Amino acid sequence: MNILVISSAPVLKKDGTYMAYSPYVREMDFWFKYFEGVVIVCPSKYDKPLLKSSFKRQDIRLVSVNPISIDRFLSGLKAIVYTPKILMTIFFEMLSADHIHLRCPGNMGLLGALVQIFFPHKPKTAKYAGNWKPGARQPWSYRFQKWILSNTYLTKNMQVLVYGEWLNQTPNVKAFFTASYSEKDKVEIPKRKYDLPLRFLFVGSLSPGKQPVYALALVAELIKRGFPSELHVYGEGPEREKLNETAKELGMERQLFLHGNQPSEAVKEAYAKSHFLILPSKSEGWPKVVAEAMWWGVIPIATPVSCVPWMLDSGKRGVLLQVDLDSDVQKVQEHLLDKAKLKIMAAEAATWSRNYTLERFDAEIKKLL
Repeated sequence: MNILVISSAPVLKKDGTYMAYSPYVREMDFWFKYFEGVVIVCPSKYDKPLLKSSFKRQDIRLVSVNPISIDRFLSGLKAIVYTPKILMTIFFEMLSADHIHLRCPGNMGLLGALVQIFFPHKPKTAKYAGNWKPGARQPWSYRFQKWILSNTYLTKNMQVLVYGEWLNQTPNVKAFFTASYSEKDKVEIPKRKYDLPLRFLFVGSLSPGKQPVYALALVAELIKRGFPSELHVYGEGPEREKLNETAKELGMERQLFLHGNQPSEAVKEAYAKSHFLILPSKSEGWPKVVAEAMWWGVIPIATPVSCVPWMLDSGKRGVLLQVDLDSDVQKVQEHLLDKAKLKIMAAEAATWSRNYTLERFDAEIKKLL
């Protein structure tokens, strides 16, 4: 039995080894072990920095296609030229596939969602790694993919895996998750007294969409209100310089620590030492860093995007931000004044997160197949 994967995520070949974005590789390794053959239709070139790792299996048949994008006029013209050939490639690969797996949202996922309509009897899965929240503001192509995937007239014999539990979904839509840790990582949660100074954490790309500068402003305001604090930042991106500039403006040079990109073990140690994680992101799918922080009893302070309210049980396992500095600082301050509540919140966060292990992730994939 073979699996066909349709994805926008590029697979690169270096020194005879197939590689891709590390979190994507870690997940697909679980899928691939249940199949005799693996075929991936995707781009095979990428000219930007990418955190890469090698697939465990290297007997992959890679079908390379041109990447398509419509965000600019010239790229839109190229997409018009490339799309017919890509559609035909996907069609002929689906003919011989035993299981079709779409990675959405993305332009390749969109084309795959269209072509799969012609294969109603083939078993299929689609992993929608974006925001499935009904009514969320998203590009039209994302909304179109969600409509096709959840339309049981057009999409048959498919299980659509989404982040979070949502009301009024079609029967083929199933709540799913991503795991970072194993059963063996269930060590004792650090006991926190929430004494000053408080240690806040930001983990992720330093991009406008993640709003790390807002995290800094939040911590700076708490310091003004009498809560000595530090902000430790793990990640790189275009907002790094702005973070430094803002720290100078706010007098936070000694309270801001920029650690850059660090290996997972270093980030794990940072979780164990911290009290809170701040993620004022504008958009998420499954916010991996929130689940990871909760695993270690770190209380998440995050925006209510995608499945975050479900993860935080509407504020029982963390603090939901409104991205209004005064009201957000006031809400966090109220929590800081109740240490007993913080300890309960941290314990509940860890209990919830530790349900989602790599072993359970593997078992759930096996059930799907």
